[in-house]
Amino acid sequence: MAQYGYARISTREQSEMRQLVAIRDFGIEDGNIFVDKKTGKNFDRPAYKRLLKKLKPDDVFVVKSVDRLGRDYEEILEQWRIITKERQAAIVVLDMPLLLDTRQKERDLTGTLIADLVLQILSYFAETEVKFNKQRQAEGIAAAKARGVKFGRPPMERPEAFDEVRELWKRCEISTREAARRLQVARGTFLSWVEQ
Repeated sequence: MAQYGYARISTREQSEMRQLVAIRDFGIEDGNIFVDKKTGKNFDRPAYKRLLKKLKPDDVFVVKSVDRLGRDYEEILEQWRIITKERQAAIVVLDMPLLLDTRQKERDLTGTLIADLVLQILSYFAETEVKFNKQRQAEGIAAAKARGVKFGRPPMERPEAFDEVRELWKRCEISTREAARRLQVARGTFLSWVEQ
């Protein structure tokens, strides 16, 4: 029986250290810890796939929290099924060890029912949290725009020579490319200035 740990962070700005500390404290050696730096939207994760291939019956899969498996309700439940039923490995969720620990082979029917319900509830909250975050982000952006906040790169200031170069361009004395070269900007920038 081997024990493996899995940690996942969504962005490079996040740190996996909190998860790694918890997994190491459980007693898993660094060589058996797999880390992905990928979003939870799907299961296209190289470390997770390598770990699944290694799992054998009676091995233990340890994760800090159920949302590290993913953010999609159906997919979390599907991965749980693959690990516990297909691979016949046990799962320990460190944030809820009393409720989400399938190592107990003699677990009674009530304990299994409670674990299944807790898993479904946590999976549901993991997915709805993502939806609420997106909604809050959209509302925040809309409120900022209503206050006049501008998003994106600030527009470049036109050089002093712009009016003169634009007149030459309008009279077809120089090409768009030449106008942009003289102003030391991209052709698209010159054309957007002309359209304003």
